[in-house]
Amino acid sequence: MKRLMGAALAAWCLIGAVAQAEAQTTLEKVKARGELACGTSQGVPGFSLPDATGKWKGFDTDFCRALSAAIFNDPDKVRYVSLSSKDRLIALQSGEVDVLPRTTTWTLARDSGQGVIFAAVNYYDGQGFLVRKSTKVGSVKELDGASVCVAQGTTNELNLGDYARTNNLHFKPVTFQAIDDVTQAYETGRCDALSTDMSQLAALRLKMAQPGDHVILPEAISKEPLGPWVRKGDETWLTLVRWTLFAWLDAEELGVTQANLDAMLRSENPEIRRLLGAEGNLGETIGLSKDWVARIVRHVGNYGESFDRNLGAGSPVGLPRSLNRLWSQGGIQYAPSIR
Repeated sequence: MKRLMGAALAAWCLIGAVAQAEAQTTLEKVKARGELACGTSQGVPGFSLPDATGKWKGFDTDFCRALSAAIFNDPDKVRYVSLSSKDRLIALQSGEVDVLPRTTTWTLARDSGQGVIFAAVNYYDGQGFLVRKSTKVGSVKELDGASVCVAQGTTNELNLGDYARTNNLHFKPVTFQAIDDVTQAYETGRCDALSTDMSQLAALRLKMAQPGDHVILPEAISKEPLGPWVRKGDETWLTLVRWTLFAWLDAEELGVTQANLDAMLRSENPEIRRLLGAEGNLGETIGLSKDWVARIVRHVGNYGESFDRNLGAGSPVGLPRSLNRLWSQGGIQYAPSIR
């Protein structure tokens, strides 16, 4: 009897331990682990790419650095997990990564049926085409019958078929799982064009032997709102990730930068004071410190600073802000106020 009771007690303890582990929030797991697991690309200049020392840099990796700064007051407590387009959502679903800011489009099918949820848009994009300048092709509609290199398992592959059907065109898709394989196939002449998000085309062109030999066609054939994803079922983590992006944008709109942060901490503007934690305790409501936004700006800068550094005119990629300008500057980037 004692042996049976002991076995039953052990079983109940095991069940309790499993339930407790399952009940642990993502933020609690990240804090206990001492690092954030961030899903990233296999190497896209400007968005996420290791430098010569192996350190990941880019606009998407800056977002993970911002999360790390908010949680740990250290932007470098991040483990980057390089993921293909095909594997990225699976890795998030399985818990291999905590957040996926990896150039992944917000769609209904993903939001409703794959156990993941979109947090907020960090980049408004559209799918385009890269062709050789020597072809003198000036429009997508001149590519009827062309072979097109595209990443397997992406919205780009779906959009390619939709656009062809809608416009009575015929494309011959040439698909690969890894974006580097897609790029190499195009560059070696296995296809006539390369199709993916226009920002990614600009980045991939930089990696080619002769970037100037290739041109991005002017048409965008889709809407591609990109941004970070998290697993469903943890609203606190979703809120934290979503509002980290909003705080990034609000800091730019309110003029809070790395250079003037200390002065802004003494501001009498109530919006700035709430943003930086000089008033209220809004950070504590999502498991962070009062100064979580100040930590982000101090270590990473605001949204505009990261954009300019990684993607903007001052970067090798050289993309215009375009739709990603703030709403007050002619764009559509808009974040709720922290209040």
